[in-house]
Amino acid sequence: MTDNYEKALEAAHFLRSKLPKVPEILVVLGSGLGAFADTLEQSVRVDYRLIPHLPTSTVVGHHGRQVCGYTGGKCVAAMQGRFHFYEGYTLQQATFYLRIAKLLGIEKVILTNAAGGIDPSLAPGDLMLIDDHINLMAANPLQGLNDERFGPRFPDLTDAYDPDYRAIAREEAARLGIPLKSGVYAALLGPSYETPAEIRMIRCFGAHAVGMSTVPETIVARHMGMRVLGISCITNLAAGVLDQPINHEDVLEVGRQVADRFIPLLHAVIARM
Repeated sequence: MTDNYEKALEAAHFLRSKLPKVPEILVVLGSGLGAFADTLEQSVRVDYRLIPHLPTSTVVGHHGRQVCGYTGGKCVAAMQGRFHFYEGYTLQQATFYLRIAKLLGIEKVILTNAAGGIDPSLAPGDLMLIDDHINLMAANPLQGLNDERFGPRFPDLTDAYDPDYRAIAREEAARLGIPLKSGVYAALLGPSYETPAEIRMIRCFGAHAVGMSTVPETIVARHMGMRVLGISCITNLAAGVLDQPINHEDVLEVGRQVADRFIPLLHAVIARM
């Protein structure tokens, strides 16, 4: 318990020495969505391997570095790559960078991901605002002893995804003429894609999209009182929706193709957060 807090504090002190200013907003970029970080002005890049106690990103399509720069008058820290439970890390390790961000002084978080569409109204290339989530990972990053310096033992997740931020995202998407759908995101452990039977089950649960991240990060962020906005890029249709296989290369390609809508939307939303 104490070790995690002290390790996060050490990492936060390290980042303060490397960054020109403490960022206001943390943006986590999912598979194929890392190009946003390259659009930040006056940017400083810090490789994950240099940050004390931080894991290393191992997934193709995740650069494994933090890019700190400016947009819309805001200083932003963009994570080009995240950490997943399926990589062999514990959920505490996979979400540790959020602990660092909080102790660095960041209070606002945008979590993005590549997701499979379950709802028939979703198609590859759609952007989906996350209204709520379902945790199907059979684990929680808050398991174990609780450190009150981070947050309470039993945090409330009624508004896990900030209503005001969601309203801003809808308004900016409408202003820019960018279609933005909304729905519930379900998180499974991975790394195998879901079976058609699992997708039928998840659809019955009320989920619109499915992926392998974001939910643990949201839980940890809300545990510390950080405000969260979540956006999924629908990169494929989930298993059984269409009679065709799913592969990671297609996921990355669709992520790159939506950059012309995804990046302007992020810039516009950040300017108002």
